[in-house]
Amino acid sequence: MDQALRLPSWLNKRVGPLGALHRMRSNLRGLDLHTVCEEARCPNIGECWSRGTATLMILGKTCTRHCGFCSVKSGKTGATDPGEPEKAAVMVEKMNLRHVVITMVARDDLEDGGASHVAAVIGAIRDRTPHVIVEVLTSDFQGSPDAIEAVVSAGPDVFNHNIETVRRLTPTVRHKASYERSLDLLRRIKSLAPRMTTKSGLMLGFGEGKGEVLETLGDLRGAGCELLTIGQYLRPTPRNLPVVEYIRPEVFEEWREVAESIGFKGVASGPYVRSSYQAEELSAISSQLRVDC
Repeated sequence: MDQALRLPSWLNKRVGPLGALHRMRSNLRGLDLHTVCEEARCPNIGECWSRGTATLMILGKTCTRHCGFCSVKSGKTGATDPGEPEKAAVMVEKMNLRHVVITMVARDDLEDGGASHVAAVIGAIRDRTPHVIVEVLTSDFQGSPDAIEAVVSAGPDVFNHNIETVRRLTPTVRHKASYERSLDLLRRIKSLAPRMTTKSGLMLGFGEGKGEVLETLGDLRGAGCELLTIGQYLRPTPRNLPVVEYIRPEVFEEWREVAESIGFKGVASGPYVRSSYQAEELSAISSQLRVDC
C-alpha cells in the first residue's frame, strides 16, 4: 500500500505562483465553469495555470461512476447547463488559447451520455475561435455508436479516450468501464473519420506487469491510436486506490521509446504526465498527421 511507500525525490512538485492561480480561478468562477485540474486534484495545476492553460470539465462536476483512481465527486447528478457551450467558448477566447482540452464527467444518466452537449461545446468554440485546436477527452458513452458519431461529427481535432490501465486491472481501477469497449471506441472513431487524430492515456503504479503494459500499448496501436500519454498514478485521497509502485523516470523514458518503436506518432511519458498535461505540445504532431493523411 502507498502508506508504506515513501514519496520518492522525483515526485516533489512546487505548486506555482499563487497570483496566477487566483486569477485563473476567478476567471473560471465568473463563468461558472469547472476544471478537471481542481476536481481531480491534479499535481500539475500550478504549472499549467501559471501558463494560462486549463482543462475545462463540462456537464457538471458530479460523475455517475466511482473509479478507484479518481477524486472527482460521484453520485446523483444535476441538470445540464444549456449555456455551458457558450461559456466555454467565451473562456477559450478570453484565455487566447491555441489548443484547448475539453473533458467531461461520465453522465450515464443521460440518454446519449452527454455526447450532444460535448458536440455543442465544440461547435460554440469553433464559432468564436475557429483557429483553436480542439481536443476532447470523453467517457466511453457506454459504447453507444450514435453518441460516438455525434462527437466525431462535431469535428474535434483530437479525440482522446483514456484506457487508464491494463486489461487485468480494469475492473478494479475503472468502475463500469470495459477494456474492450475502450478499444472499440477508438476503432470506431477511425472508421468514422480516418483523418481524425486519436489519443489515449495510461497510468502506471497499480501493480501492472511489464508484459501487461506492452500488451496494452499494442492493443492501442492496433485500434489506430496515434498519440499516447503515460504517467504515474498518485493517490489523490485516502478513499482512492493505494499506489503499489512508484515508477522511476528512466522507466518512463524506456516506455516512451517502446511506444514510438511500435508506431505511436507522439508520446509523452513521465511521472507527472497526465492526459491533458502540455497537450499543446502534441498539437503540432496531430496537425502534421492530418496533413500527411
